[in-house]
Amino acid sequence: MLTSYAAHFDTPAGYLDFARFGPPSRDAVAATARAMEESARADHTTVDGLMRAEATARDTAARLAGTDSGHTVLLPNASTGMFHAALGIPEGVVLAPRTDFPANHYPWRRSADLGRAVPRWLTPAPGAGVTPGLVRAALTDDVVAVSVSAVDFRTGFRTDLAALREAIGPDRLLIVDAIQAFGVARMAWDAADVVVAGGQKWLRAGWATGFAALSDRALESLEPVLTGWTGVEDVGLFDGTEHPPAPDAQRWSITNLSPVTAAALAAALDLVERHTVAAIEAAIAARIDELTEVVRERGGHVLSPTDPVRRAGILSFTMPDHDPSVVAKSLHAEGVTPTVRADSLRLSPHASTPPEASARVAAALSSLRG
Repeated sequence: MLTSYAAHFDTPAGYLDFARFGPPSRDAVAATARAMEESARADHTTVDGLMRAEATARDTAARLAGTDSGHTVLLPNASTGMFHAALGIPEGVVLAPRTDFPANHYPWRRSADLGRAVPRWLTPAPGAGVTPGLVRAALTDDVVAVSVSAVDFRTGFRTDLAALREAIGPDRLLIVDAIQAFGVARMAWDAADVVVAGGQKWLRAGWATGFAALSDRALESLEPVLTGWTGVEDVGLFDGTEHPPAPDAQRWSITNLSPVTAAALAAALDLVERHTVAAIEAAIAARIDELTEVVRERGGHVLSPTDPVRRAGILSFTMPDHDPSVVAKSLHAEGVTPTVRADSLRLSPHASTPPEASARVAAALSSLRG
């Protein structure tokens, strides 16, 4: 456990569902409360003052993504970013994994419905994700982009973004959903042309938070189909005419976001930056090692990669002869919160998760034998 980081949270010891939702820190809660309190006492300075949180959050997100604020824009969620990318490709084929989270399917389906980019679905091997070999085998001249998750939501498989970039070459777009990785896994974000992430999971910023980072290639080739009034030049000029899209990532802005959620995101990103992704990643890896050993020693079947290079903070498993719902009840009885699927269970610890969590899981799985 990263003690200095954990001190900012009140999350129960047995909470192991960060891949679904990350309970926010006291810092994020306080920032939210302050913003609401300030808005309740509004005067002529309030709105402009509150809006400064957006720039703070954007700047920090940009640094963590290895870029700058001109290539970064805040978004209300990852799905908005995926729709921007999908509708911005005028034509061609996009390779995307069939096993990805549904939020990453519908943007491409809607793009095809509108006669724009068409998805070609990839089928990764069981327990794996999108690999350079899988992509190379599917590449044809009409492929203009590859869309992947940085970390697979089912198994925690970590995608090698740098190797994918090498496989697809410099001219195709690499579009990455980073929601299961950003802030907790060191990855080659600079290999991607589009990085989108929501803040409600591992970043622990709460719902309605997120951002996108765009490369120069993305800014040049993606049409700004969804640009709104806040994504254009001369935003403050209300002259009744259509303004050209902003020259930078701000062109992905549709309207003003909540300064309250921006304040929460700024606080959450600040915690990550101060404690470092490397330290957070190492603490999570230690918990994953412990939990993997616990599951295996009690007869569980691990579905996630075991190679530390290929895995992130997700441990998926089954208990032979036990329905996942029955296993979940045992875990709940020990104060453990997993993700429960129809065919498996998923444990996802964070850097604040104490060793006690592994002991709780051990007790729960041991009780199944009785």
